[in-house]
Amino acid sequence: MSFKKTILKFLLYPLAYRYVKMPGQSYQGRLPAFGQPQELLRARLTEHVETLAVQIGERSIGNYAGMLKAIDYIEREFRGLNLEVERQNIEFDGKVMPNLIVEIKGKTRPDEIVVVGAHYDTVNNTPGADDNGTGVAAMLELCRVFCRRSGTLAPDRTIRFVAFANEEHPGGTWDQMGSFAYAKRCRERNENIVGMLSLEMLGVYSTEPNSQHYPSPFNLFYPTVANFLAFVGNAKGRTFVRRCVEVFRKHAGLPSEGVAAPSFAKDAGRSDHWAFWQHGYDGVMVTDTSNFRYPLYHTPKDTIDRLDFTRMTLAVDGIMYVIEDMASL
Repeated sequence: MSFKKTILKFLLYPLAYRYVKMPGQSYQGRLPAFGQPQELLRARLTEHVETLAVQIGERSIGNYAGMLKAIDYIEREFRGLNLEVERQNIEFDGKVMPNLIVEIKGKTRPDEIVVVGAHYDTVNNTPGADDNGTGVAAMLELCRVFCRRSGTLAPDRTIRFVAFANEEHPGGTWDQMGSFAYAKRCRERNENIVGMLSLEMLGVYSTEPNSQHYPSPFNLFYPTVANFLAFVGNAKGRTFVRRCVEVFRKHAGLPSEGVAAPSFAKDAGRSDHWAFWQHGYDGVMVTDTSNFRYPLYHTPKDTIDRLDFTRMTLAVDGIMYVIEDMASL
């Protein structure tokens, strides 16, 4: 690091301590070996992304038939877990697309709700393997994990899994963005959402030097190797994002970073968690950081062969513990 950057980093240290410093120790060393559960998880994650990004492909307003196929696939997966699927229809550009909502009732405090969501749509002319086939795949498998828990292992709080419509909205009103419409409805119903996780691009990693980039001044405080998972919250939800990172670091075999971003960091709000911020709820985006390491984001080359399913599996395994913590008293 140059002398000038060193001085700047020193001057900005109070800002970094408040917004960037996270509890616990990020994982270091070799990736852990997989047992049978991790191997099975990796296979299922791969199968979901293969279906969404290869067999179906583009899932956009421009390819509405593909979007309908994705909706049908997600709904069948939910129903295969013996869950009742609620549809909240969103209309955009004369086309209807639903939020798909399922829930696992909490055994102790069912009125306290954890939301785990991922958008299923893509931008036009892209198969959306990472954006956001990986997020949907993770959501489906995390739902499977918590569906199988009962008795003493059942969550204290209710967990809702939501496949969001129209995150990639090309204009229109905010009510036509699935997560905004859903968060607005939660607030109108006075629902107690204790926290929301937005699963947004989880599959791209690199161990090459200078593979990770961040806008200034955050580039002074984060690694330059793109081998970590990021947790992105806002300053108001600082306690929440710090807790998510702390739990992930305690259990996960994958490096991690976090930020409780100040209001000037507009990139921090680029997913469905932003909608929950607008309605007074804590939300965190869990992400591989998108275009800050992945130049093929929002292009036709966002394909399945670009993904690292080993690291993605470790990410999803760690996120499971974060949800478990959120849903526990």
